[in-house]
Amino acid sequence: MTSHIGSGPGRWARFLAHLFVILVAWTLFIKYLFPVGFALAHNEPLGTYIYWDLWPVAHLWLAWALLAKPWYTRLLAIGMSVVEILIITTLFVWFLADPEWSIWRTNWFVNKVFVLTAFVLVLITALFRPGSLKG
Repeated sequence: MTSHIGSGPGRWARFLAHLFVILVAWTLFIKYLFPVGFALAHNEPLGTYIYWDLWPVAHLWLAWALLAKPWYTRLLAIGMSVVEILIITTLFVWFLADPEWSIWRTNWFVNKVFVLTAFVLVLITALFRPGSLKG
């Protein structure tokens, strides 16, 4: 049996990668599957309640990078984290100024709380433990 100590992602980077995979799955359910099911149940067009975006693809890319550790992992982690934190914080300010607590907006809000938390963790890791993001 060979030891793989020192190769591959560390436990924390692996945890963050898996957190993002879970967030991608949850986001796909909240943003796409649940709205399609609701539309089907109410005989409405399938896209009625969907807010289209490609963020789940970006989050999956970050999850992959945290595991595979290409040379740009730390740059990707910092860049994506800063952009996401700025976007989500801005959206929260707008939302909380006049909140609409419908099922759709509440799902969106809860999802964004977890996504924001994940990106804060990634940014802290990239800034204060940069070695954990290198291959």
